[in-house]
Amino acid sequence: MELNATFSRPVGFFIMGLQSLPDSKYYFIFLAFVYIGTLLGNIFLIMVIWQSEALHTPKYMVVFSLSIVDVSHSTALVPKCINQFLFDSRFVTYDLCLTQMFFVHYFYTLESFLLVIMAFERLVSICFPLQSGTILTNSRMFGIIAFCSALALTVVLALTFLFIQLSFCKPIIMVMSFFCDHGPVFKMACSDNTPNWKATTFYMYAVIFVPLAFILMSYVCIIVAVSRITSVKGRWKAFKTCTVHLILVSVFFLPILVTYTIAWIYITIDANTRILNTSLSAVLPPFLNPIIYTLKTEEVMEQIRRFRRRHSVKP
Repeated sequence: MELNATFSRPVGFFIMGLQSLPDSKYYFIFLAFVYIGTLLGNIFLIMVIWQSEALHTPKYMVVFSLSIVDVSHSTALVPKCINQFLFDSRFVTYDLCLTQMFFVHYFYTLESFLLVIMAFERLVSICFPLQSGTILTNSRMFGIIAFCSALALTVVLALTFLFIQLSFCKPIIMVMSFFCDHGPVFKMACSDNTPNWKATTFYMYAVIFVPLAFILMSYVCIIVAVSRITSVKGRWKAFKTCTVHLILVSVFFLPILVTYTIAWIYITIDANTRILNTSLSAVLPPFLNPIIYTLKTEEVMEQIRRFRRRHSVKP
């Protein structure tokens, strides 16, 4: 076979990122514990919301959806990473790589959109308290979530379509990432990948910068509305309902925002540092979200206490 042959569909990819980390075996063990915690925490929160009629509200419909997305996102990402460690299985076929790429980016995109929906729900509840019950109904919230799911699907399908148009010059490609990430993989193509660069830029704006801008503008409006509340207790109560969402937003957006901002201003980042940061920013939010929501939300804690009282065995 000629050395300069072009493979429109290579046999597969070697994922080299995590093995390059110092003491990588400890990091794989850490990922396994985080994944187990992610499953247990989110499934527990899903069950609490499912079984508690008091939580069958538009707000907790979003939280319920976020937990499902967190479980799905982690399952699309972490088991394959652990498999690399347990069986030294770093090779990923083209089709499997494409499948993982699609689902990881789809659920990541949907999580970003759900955080925007949470900001919108807080905005309506605080700025329009008398009309919030008619503006945000369960059926309307379901429609908003369904629309965002379809929008996320459209965005990621566009990325996937552009990716399958690429040609590669080797049958097996080495990828310095911890999974079949769209960016590191399409950069290895030997055909023109300009459309992919443009699509990636659009994706970054659509999934990170625009949602974050909307969330920040929402909180500007919320702060203005809260400042008009004369009671100090009322102000604190209004702000307290927003703290959980602000923590979730910070955990989700800040690590990846810092990484890409540094990359865009052409500051050289060590490959291991980049892989470690991007992997942590991918696996920690799904792990932390149910913990934060359970511990910081009084309604959820109250439902847990009621559940324990109902199922406690009296001597």
